[in-house]
Amino acid sequence: MAAISASNRLYAKRRIVNAIALLLACVTAVFGLFFLGWILWTLVVKGIAGINWQLFTQMTPPPMQEGGLANAFFGSAVMCALAIAIGTPLGVAAGTWLAEYGNARKAGIVVRFVNDILLSAPSIVLGLFVYTLFVMQTGGNFSAFAGALALAFIVLPVVVRTTDEMLRLVPVQMREAALSLGIPQWKVIVQVLYRSALAGILTGILLALARISGETAPLLFTAFGNQYWNTNVFQPMASVPVVMNQFAASPYESWQVLAWAGALVLTVFVLLVSLAARALLLRNKIVHD
Repeated sequence: MAAISASNRLYAKRRIVNAIALLLACVTAVFGLFFLGWILWTLVVKGIAGINWQLFTQMTPPPMQEGGLANAFFGSAVMCALAIAIGTPLGVAAGTWLAEYGNARKAGIVVRFVNDILLSAPSIVLGLFVYTLFVMQTGGNFSAFAGALALAFIVLPVVVRTTDEMLRLVPVQMREAALSLGIPQWKVIVQVLYRSALAGILTGILLALARISGETAPLLFTAFGNQYWNTNVFQPMASVPVVMNQFAASPYESWQVLAWAGALVLTVFVLLVSLAARALLLRNKIVHD
């Protein structure tokens, strides 16, 4: 009887502790979701006022005048595309080497460690790094290409990590079956492993795109900004995050409205990219199941 009584007391104590932990977790989740909803609601209310056709067709205006963010949208698209074009091949190549060649080597451990550091490095540090090694070496010439380089340093570790993880998730039997047929290893990687891990790699690229689309600090030191339309990637170029940072801190109401509208468009873009990444992951899971 004493053993049963002690067991009941222990069970009751565990239930109480579990209930308290569950309550605290729920309160914390509601607390976080409340402020997230508040931020999103404020963004929609203030940003919807600036959503019109002029926002996408006119350039950034002088103070106290009407205009849009066409040159900023163009600049952000150019720099993000260049960053993806620079960072993706390097990231896929490095991730492939880690998964297929450097997994059991000390060099692979070092590369993974450095990649983890780069993954968690503040974006402003990467911007200063590119500013020091590229902008200052070209006579202090700010440019969209320098901005793309800074963003590529943010893309690179994300793509390396996802490529490495996705390739290591491919069953070993697939490698062995292909190699047993006399297929060279590089063909096994390209024609077998990449096809199996394609959805995961694309997801990592989309997540990297979602991350760099809202980065401001690296572009302040590299691309700087431009009030006018510019298609030369070796000259300063406007971007949505930098324009938002400038306009939101200004005393002009017209600029503040444009800043909120740009923030809303950027948030919707990030949401759509994140949903696309989720859809790719879900599709990949359904196919493998």
